[in-house]
Amino acid sequence: MESPEATFSLAYVLFSVCFVFTPNEFRLAGLTVQSLFSGWLGTEDAAFLQYHIRRSTATILTHSLLPLGYYFGMCFAAAEKQLYYIHKATEGWKIFFVLAVLLPTVTSLLAYYWSWNGWANHPLVRILSHHALPQSSWRAVASSINTEFRRIDKFATGAPGARVIVTDTWVMKVSTYSVYIAQQQDIHLTVTDSRQHELSPDSNTPVQFITIRVASINPHVKSFDIRLNSTEYGELREKLRAPVRNAANVVIHQTLSDIFLETFRSLVEGNLRYSLPSGQDLEPCIGCMQTSASIKLVKMCQEPNEGECQQCYCRPMWCLTCMGKWFASRQDQQHPETWLPSHVPCPTCRAQFCILDVCIVQ
Repeated sequence: MESPEATFSLAYVLFSVCFVFTPNEFRLAGLTVQSLFSGWLGTEDAAFLQYHIRRSTATILTHSLLPLGYYFGMCFAAAEKQLYYIHKATEGWKIFFVLAVLLPTVTSLLAYYWSWNGWANHPLVRILSHHALPQSSWRAVASSINTEFRRIDKFATGAPGARVIVTDTWVMKVSTYSVYIAQQQDIHLTVTDSRQHELSPDSNTPVQFITIRVASINPHVKSFDIRLNSTEYGELREKLRAPVRNAANVVIHQTLSDIFLETFRSLVEGNLRYSLPSGQDLEPCIGCMQTSASIKLVKMCQEPNEGECQQCYCRPMWCLTCMGKWFASRQDQQHPETWLPSHVPCPTCRAQFCILDVCIVQ
């Protein structure tokens, strides 16, 4: 049986990770900095930048209290250690306590320094100052951004801790502790990476995420990366003024069907191969007539007489891409989460099959 000390430590670490990185369950429960300090923070629509100046400050202060919260929790979880009497604690716990007290003390002093003169010392204000004209101040830039953020035609996507916002003039990335800002007329955009996932945790469908590097010609503005779903790439391009270079030659799948085809291909490549009988030649794919047929449907998912799938006796007549397009075309377009485990009829003999039954000919 685990000790209360180990149980509390594991639970507190899990809570801290979820509180910092905030999964959907914590947001729905209101266990976020934004929810806990909503009265002081105000709303984004009223004053976007002022809201995030306060939010980033409150976030740093709140997160800095987590080690101290762990120490106080251990006072009860491990009462035999007598941690509530600091002079009786072991040397290791004394050092931990000092650091746990020192961390929020330093962040409190830092927050107090940032708040001087109407938050003039805050890092976000310094970023805004780099965009201000010589005759104006950061408040003029903040007013411009606040006005554009309130417009309904802005592009916005991503989770609260990694949001991407594009307005007529600005490209912004909202992170947990800061906001990155660049002016559209000063930036160069480059696609640097692409990640394909067979299942999205939100929709149980294939998803592709692309990473775009935002680099400004303004030497005072740091470059930053934005990450978004490839299906939103077209909408992003419509809002951007600058062209997006694809330095990494990334193939961007802008539709759900494109993403599904890539996932279909990767899954089929992991299936067992079909050995073509000697003397039988592969004919051109009857779907595209551009490549040789490369797919044979063989019931592999279950025993011959079990399940919905049936044995197909057709010779190889389709290439992998055309078979994937056929599979996608037979799906319910309103429920993409059902595509991968579904069954469809063979395009030639109508025998039911699933992805596990699609074999590449070798």
